Amino acid sequence: MDRVFKALADPTRRFVLDRLRENNGQTLGELCESVQMARQSLTQHLGVLEAANLVTTVRRGREKLHYLNPVPLHEIQQRWISAFDQPRLDALSALKQKAETLMSTDSGPRPDFVHTTYIAATPEKVWECLMDPEATAAYWFHHNVSDWQPGSPWAHRRLDGSGTDDVVGTVVEIDAPRRLVLTWTGPGEERPGGPARVTFDLKPYGDAVQLTVTHVNLRDAEELRAISGGWSFVLANLKTYVETGATLPVPARH
Repeated sequence: MDRVFKALADPTRRFVLDRLRENNGQTLGELCESVQMARQSLTQHLGVLEAANLVTTVRRGREKLHYLNPVPLHEIQQRWISAFDQPRLDALSALKQKAETLMSTDSGPRPDFVHTTYIAATPEKVWECLMDPEATAAYWFHHNVSDWQPGSPWAHRRLDGSGTDDVVGTVVEIDAPRRLVLTWTGPGEERPGGPARVTFDLKPYGDAVQLTVTHVNLRDAEELRAISGGWSFVLANLKTYVETGATLPVPARH
C-alpha cells in the first residue's frame, strides 16, 4: 500500500496513468510521445508504477505493452471507502480499466482487454478453480466443460440442465498450473476476424498468485465494454471464492 501511495503522489506518474486510461496497451515509445518525456526518465516512472502494481506489462513479439491495473486502487477503496460510501462492486466497476485499443501489430493482435488480480492461494488451487466444472458453477454460473487437452473443444455450459453452451472454443495451449489459452466465440457465431482468444497467465507472487487475463480479437468497442464488466465481476468472484469458499452477492438488475 505504501508503494501505491508513493506512486500516486507524483503528478507525472498520475499523468502516465491517465494516458493509459485513455489508451491502454501502449509501448514505451508510444508513451514517450504521449507524455512528451525522454525514454530514460519515463522508464524510471514506469518502474515505480510497476512496483506498485499500478501498471501491468504484456509482451507481444518484440514489444512490451503497458496496461493500467486497477486492483491496487480497488484495495484502497475496500479499506477506506466501501464501508462508508458505496457497495464494493460499484467501486470496482468504476475503477476497472477498459482497454481502448483495437489494433494489430506485425507480431500478432494487441490484447484488447487485460486484467490482473492477486489471489491468496497456490497456483494449483487457482488452476483447479478455472477448469473444474463445479467450481466454475459456483463463481462463474456456468460449467466449464472439456478434457483440457491441446486441440480439444471446451464449452461454457448453462446450469439449467438444458445443455446450452453460451461460449464454445478450442484449447489452444495448456501448461498447468501456469498458462491456459482458449479460443472464445458464441455457438455458430460468424466472426470475420476469427474467434476471440482468452489467455490465463498464473505466476507465483510471494504467498499469493498473480492472475492475468487477456481477451483479444474483439469485434469492436461495444463488445469490449460488454466483456470488461463481465470479466471484472467474474475475477472478483473467483478471488473471493478461492480465498473464502464463498461468493459475492449478485448485483440486483434494474
